[in-house]
Order: sequence, then structure tokens, then C-alpha cells
Amino acid sequence: MSETFLFQGPPGELLDERGLSKLRWRCRRGLLENDLLIERFFDRYAAKLTVGQARGLHALMDLADNDLLDLLLSRKEIGDGANRMETSEVLEMLRAGRIGDRGQLAG
Repeated sequence: MSETFLFQGPPGELLDERGLSKLRWRCRRGLLENDLLIERFFDRYAAKLTVGQARGLHALMDLADNDLLDLLLSRKEIGDGANRMETSEVLEMLRAGRIGDRGQLAG
């Protein structure tokens, strides 16, 4: 799949509909827990997602499901990388939808 939508426009520019659709497809995961948090992320932020945030989310999707879940549940932190700032920003947005103390999605 072509990821050219990630390199079109400055990081602060809103992601277009086609780019958003491709990103949603790229974010499909094998673990239900990851899928729930990612879906909640899109419910909250899809309309205002920027190109830079899309790059950060795309970088997170390169992780294995269990590694991603560890990040989402704050069991691990992200290491240094070229797009660490964009990835960290999106990770915090994703963590905002994680499971609360009573077993319900935080909201």
C-alpha cells in the first residue's frame, strides 16, 4: 500500500478523507483490546487528525500487537526515533481511551 498521504503537506495540516480512510485500514489489529482503543481514537479525533499525527499513528502500527498494547497500557514507553514527538503525541491521545479501573473504557 502506498503511504504517500503521510508525506503530503506540512505536519499541522489536516489529513484528507482518502488519507484517513487508508490510515483506518492500516490500523486494523489482531488484538481486540488494541482495536477498541484505536476505534475510540478515531471516534474522537478523526475529524481533526493532522498529517503529523497520522505519521505518528502509522509508526505505532509497525509494532507487534503485544508491544502496542504494552505502550497503550503504559507498561512500556517509546524509545528514541526519528518521529518520536509525533508518535508520543498520538500515543497520549490513544491512552486517553484506555480501560478504566472498573473495566470500562475511560471516557
